[in-house]
Amino acid sequence: MIPLRLTLKNFLSYRETTLDFRGLHVACVCGANGAGKSSLLEAIAWALWGQSRAVSEDDMIHQGTKEAQVDFLFENQEQTYRVMRTRTRGQASSLEFQIATANGFRSLTEPGVRATQQLILQHLKLDYETFVNSAYLRQGRADEFMLKRPSERKQILTDLLKLDHYDHLAEQAKERSREFKAKVELLEQVLTTTQTQLQQQPTIAAAQAELEAAIAQMRQAQTAAAAQLQALQVVQQQRQTWEQQQQWHQQQQRNLTQDYQQLQQELVTLQRQQQELTAILQQEAAIAQGYAHWQHLHIQEEVLSKQYQAYQQSQDQRQALLRQQAQQVETLKDQHRQLQAQLEACTQQVQEQQQILSKLPEVEAALEQLHQARTRLSELDQLQTQVTPLHQRRTTLQTQIDRLQARQVARWEELQSQAGTLQHQQLRQPQLEQQLQEATQRIEQLDKRRVYQQRVREKGLERKSFMERLQTHQQDYETQLADLEQKLQLHLSPGAACPLCDRPPWMKRTGNGCSRSTVPSNRNCGGKLWVVREQLAVSEREIQVLRQEYQDLNQELVLYNTIWEQRGQLQAQIQGILDSQTQLAAIAAEISALEASLQQGDFAAELQAELQQLSQHLELLPYDEKDHALARGEVERWRWAEIKQAEIKQAQRRLTQSLTQPPLLQTQISNCQQQLDYLLGTGAFAEAPGEIQQQIIHLDQQLAAIGYDPEQHHALRTQVRQVQSWQIRYQELQQAQQQAPPRTTATRLFSSSPAGTRAGFADH
Repeated sequence: MIPLRLTLKNFLSYRETTLDFRGLHVACVCGANGAGKSSLLEAIAWALWGQSRAVSEDDMIHQGTKEAQVDFLFENQEQTYRVMRTRTRGQASSLEFQIATANGFRSLTEPGVRATQQLILQHLKLDYETFVNSAYLRQGRADEFMLKRPSERKQILTDLLKLDHYDHLAEQAKERSREFKAKVELLEQVLTTTQTQLQQQPTIAAAQAELEAAIAQMRQAQTAAAAQLQALQVVQQQRQTWEQQQQWHQQQQRNLTQDYQQLQQELVTLQRQQQELTAILQQEAAIAQGYAHWQHLHIQEEVLSKQYQAYQQSQDQRQALLRQQAQQVETLKDQHRQLQAQLEACTQQVQEQQQILSKLPEVEAALEQLHQARTRLSELDQLQTQVTPLHQRRTTLQTQIDRLQARQVARWEELQSQAGTLQHQQLRQPQLEQQLQEATQRIEQLDKRRVYQQRVREKGLERKSFMERLQTHQQDYETQLADLEQKLQLHLSPGAACPLCDRPPWMKRTGNGCSRSTVPSNRNCGGKLWVVREQLAVSEREIQVLRQEYQDLNQELVLYNTIWEQRGQLQAQIQGILDSQTQLAAIAAEISALEASLQQGDFAAELQAELQQLSQHLELLPYDEKDHALARGEVERWRWAEIKQAEIKQAQRRLTQSLTQPPLLQTQISNCQQQLDYLLGTGAFAEAPGEIQQQIIHLDQQLAAIGYDPEQHHALRTQVRQVQSWQIRYQELQQAQQQAPPRTTATRLFSSSPAGTRAGFADH
């Protein structure tokens, strides 16, 4: 991972800072304690892993702000990445992960902070614990790696050296081994099945021969069955032909039966119609008389209908004229009312305008007051243009002074916190020195035990080497003893040559025989073998005692490395406390200087001097915000005079117009009244009404001349409806006279016996 750019906002002691690392191979950041050197590395760690030295994430936010943000740009595996982590006080953190492309940065952010963090770890291939124990040694935690347990140190080294890759390869090898083993087992099962089938080959061949013989028999049976089937199919075809002929004859019979039934129904219908015609012809006289009465009433009703049409037409014309007259009258009345309303409005406007004009002296006095107030306001506005920049500058200076004071207070609080921490550490110095002395004594004791353990180990190795030599001698003695036993057996057997000197057997017991003795040699070798075995047993017991003692010493020395680590930690802590004494003195001096500066107020001297000059200059200017506000209020209080002045001018114009309109309106009202009298034929036009009124009088005369009586017409219509049936019966009589046929042979045929008819159809 190669850092390229780091941007901080409200992170720990930084407000807004950007560091560009591009072009740098080795960088050194130096400064006083508390200057914020470690905060830069903490920002990188927090951006990448979300962890830092702060107790809670809200502690990383700069005091007095609500949100902290770190933007980190870095290069890894020839790719450029960007991580932006944001924390809002009292809320959850947000994380954005991006990768650089040709078209800019592309987001890799997953749904959720945890998923995005896991994605960052996959790209970095480095977790936070490995980072703080390898690349980044935090302040006061240089022994972070030594404080870890052996298993944790092993895991950190494994992650750092990527040893887990070999574990992954081992898992893959095991997985492939399991796959090949499964394939071998499957192939063995297939091979076993194939071998079993090969062993069953004679049985399968015999079964195949039996099946072929059975198939031949079944084929012969199939041939015979096919011939029988063909013969049966011919018989079946003949049977189907006969069935079709039978169905055709049955269908012919059904058709004839339906024709016969239809003719029977027609015969019944004709007989019924003949009876009805006969009954109508018998009532011919009554029907003719009723029809004549209907014709007489119908003629009268037609005459009255014509009178009704003429009456209705005249009545419609009269109603249309009345509607036209009423519409014109309503229009004239609306005009008359509007003119009356305009005349009254003009009279009222004249009174209102005269009332407005009566306030002219009061408005003129108010205008004079408004002019004076505006003059005063203009003077104050000019003063304000001079005073406002001075006020703004004074506010800016005061803000800068307050900010510097706040920084000094924050620095004083930070130094107080650091001094308290260092004092607390110094209080632990006696205890740490006591612990260091105890650890040193314990290490000296363990060193002696380690020397003794080395001696035990060397003695054990010596006894082990001695045992190996004894075992070699034992094997040699056992081999020699076996050879001697074999030779002794050969020597004692009759007729055998001497196993020592190879002389013939007749010379074995003579004076010239072999002078070597086998028995003493056998006894000497057996004694040496017994001594060796005894020494082996003693050495084995000694080795067991030494091994047990070595194991006890091992258990006793298990804590040796831990105590060494503890002593190193204690020495580092004591050295840190000794170093912190100088730092504490410097912090105390800086705290005293800050307290004196805050009490005397001698910080930012140039700003305070400029602030004092501005205050003196402002006191010399005759400007007061209250007077300015009062002047504005005075102008607003008299501004109504301008509005009233405009209203007076407008009232003068309207008064001139209102005085000229009433005579014209009076003339229009008189003309409108004359048109109404002419239209209605009233007043001066009672003897000579208008054209519409004359048409209405003419239509009334026509209605009287028609003499139409609606009640008489209604009674006549009722009578016509009552005798309407005679018209229908007369039409039926005419149809009966036309349709009444003479009796023919066909009629006699239909009136004959049904049995004979059925017989005729059956013969057909």
